[in-house]
Amino acid sequence: MPSPFPGMDPYLEQFWRDIHARLVIYACDQLQGRLPGDLRARVEERVFVESVEGIERHMFPDVRVVERGRGQPGPATGPTGLAVAEPVVVHAEEEEIAETYVEIVDVGTGKRVVTVIEFLSLSNKLPGEGWEQYRRKQRELRAGRVGLVEVDLLRTGRRVFSIAQRHIPESHRTMYQVCVRWGWEVATHRIYRAPLRERLPIIEVPLRSTDPLVPLDLQELVDQCYRNGGYDNDIDYGRDADPPLDPDDARWADELLRDAGRR
Repeated sequence: MPSPFPGMDPYLEQFWRDIHARLVIYACDQLQGRLPGDLRARVEERVFVESVEGIERHMFPDVRVVERGRGQPGPATGPTGLAVAEPVVVHAEEEEIAETYVEIVDVGTGKRVVTVIEFLSLSNKLPGEGWEQYRRKQRELRAGRVGLVEVDLLRTGRRVFSIAQRHIPESHRTMYQVCVRWGWEVATHRIYRAPLRERLPIIEVPLRSTDPLVPLDLQELVDQCYRNGGYDNDIDYGRDADPPLDPDDARWADELLRDAGRR
């Protein structure tokens, strides 16, 4: 069965590690067939050390759209036709580590970053090193005139968009929210409403200034996460959401779930 919620299902937030990973992959898959032939959507892996205090240290974007040089040779492949990478095995105790940052690579290398898409996690939204690193990354992307799409589907933590909330009209200060900044318009931000009680929006992803905008259907991504993750069997809708909804939304959710036969 599909989620009973018309938009973001607040019960999915408790499974955010899995949901986040799926959103990144599914977003890449959805975008790939809509991009110009010389652009590719790629997943950038985060590597971090988690301390005993639970602090996560990571820096790289969730999804990158990079410009691929024409006529560049592809990677070597093995007998099966699949590129097999050699892993590096690292044994690390808790320690201070050197942080890496986003690099704006020259287009001549065939790897110039055009757009970054971020599905925000708690490490981005809670005070501490992760929050500071994310702020630093926002500044570097802005300086490099790289497009930035920030999708916030978490109710916990402080909203950390590249534009302060005080500049956003009340009509668009919804429970969930999306902020899009085009690489060539660094002072302009496009805010998408994403209320709990409505379908998540189809947003427009900027590429280069000469390219048309590309649609990304956020509701389709969340629905795919719910379906492929088997959450219909895992979620107990008889319980309150975690974190809890405010009283008005909790009453609405209770009626919705009862009408759907989930309570």
